[in-house]
Amino acid sequence: MTFVLALDQGTTGSAALVFDAAGAVRGSADREIAQSYPASGHVEHDPDEIFATTVAVGREAIAAAGIGAPDVAAIGITNQRETTVVWERATGRPIYPAVVWQSRASAGICEELRARGLETLVRERTGLVIDAYFSATKVRWILDRVRGAQARAARGELLCGTIDTWLVWKLTGGRVHVTDVSNASRTMVFDIQRQRWDDELLAALDLPRAMFATPVRSTGVVGETDPAHFGTVLPIAGIAGDQQAALFGQTCFAPGEAKNTYGTGCFLLANTGATAAPARGGLLTTIAWDIGDGARYALEGSAFITGARDESPGQRRPVFRTGVHRPRRTALGHVRARSAHRDRARHHARAPRARDAREHRVPDARSGRGDGRRRTAHRRAARGRWRHGQPFPHAVPGGRARHPCGGRGYPRDDRARRRVPRRPRRGRLEDAGRAANATSDRRAIRADDVG
Repeated sequence: MTFVLALDQGTTGSAALVFDAAGAVRGSADREIAQSYPASGHVEHDPDEIFATTVAVGREAIAAAGIGAPDVAAIGITNQRETTVVWERATGRPIYPAVVWQSRASAGICEELRARGLETLVRERTGLVIDAYFSATKVRWILDRVRGAQARAARGELLCGTIDTWLVWKLTGGRVHVTDVSNASRTMVFDIQRQRWDDELLAALDLPRAMFATPVRSTGVVGETDPAHFGTVLPIAGIAGDQQAALFGQTCFAPGEAKNTYGTGCFLLANTGATAAPARGGLLTTIAWDIGDGARYALEGSAFITGARDESPGQRRPVFRTGVHRPRRTALGHVRARSAHRDRARHHARAPRARDAREHRVPDARSGRGDGRRRTAHRRAARGRWRHGQPFPHAVPGGRARHPCGGRGYPRDDRARRRVPRRPRRGRLEDAGRAANATSDRRAIRADDVG
């Protein structure tokens, strides 16, 4: 029997699963990776840790399946998208930590691009908007950050790529520098119609084309692993960004079919078939996959933070960044809040944000879904929920989270909806009197027992 090893490198950790020919999971393993927040809005990972944990979980999953590496027919890779690594061609050593997709470090570069009037060009060529979310501005930021990096890149000494590119490069011992089209479409410099790097956008960011990987299909053997990693040579036969892989994995093969999955963030993707549908209302147009019969496209809406949470209560970092991409996203900066408040806020924000993403789909002539009036109604309803005391805590930047109950606990949603009267709260003096009476009663009981 033959098996497939799936490597899933995500934002908070690396995982691996071994599947048999029937599609059943025979073994799995996972490990967390460290999160670094060097400045407000900055998020970074250690590229070497990403690779080390990916190889480690791959070995552990093979062992858990009770098979040997020679029984593995192929490796498939899925990865956190947009996260960017720049490394030396000769040594494979990163010149800077990986800048994560959540990081806002390159926001200033994006402002410059908008000031130059490039938003329309970026939207038409890439299906995206100018935003620090995407990879190209992260590459530009790293080159500006590291002394001499721009000159080295111009000489061809540096390479860049998203996490799929980094893993393939390392797994093959530096022999293969590729990226699949689903990941390439998230860089903001990839023409999704012609499926090649756009020279005009690369020139706008002063990025040498030689730094970028060769785009390939999502399926097909792109290289073989070095025997040192798994004990034998294994072909790498599939690559896809995590959200596009989820769309495929949920069998959304036909145009109009969509998935909504929750991980670190919440991402809704709708298959639009062979047509790159124009995105409106905060959605993005992206390549879903290419499995040999041409590119398939998707519309995407996202809420960045739904499953992620602080690793330690004392760690200060941006907690809330939600919305249907940029037009609806808010970033409150550093927030110090009780853990329970943060968790409850995230929990109650998921469904409304998923609803927002769904309602921003292509407008329907009969239902009117997706139009501006409907979105305005959603915003108005959200404000109403807050006014009527439903549990959406108000996070105060630099302070503690507060909510409509003044710190006494959250009101119940069903009471607000059914208009069930709340039990009146006891006053502080009444509470103090009851506590004093209870204490004196307990003392009297003890005295009677002794007597």
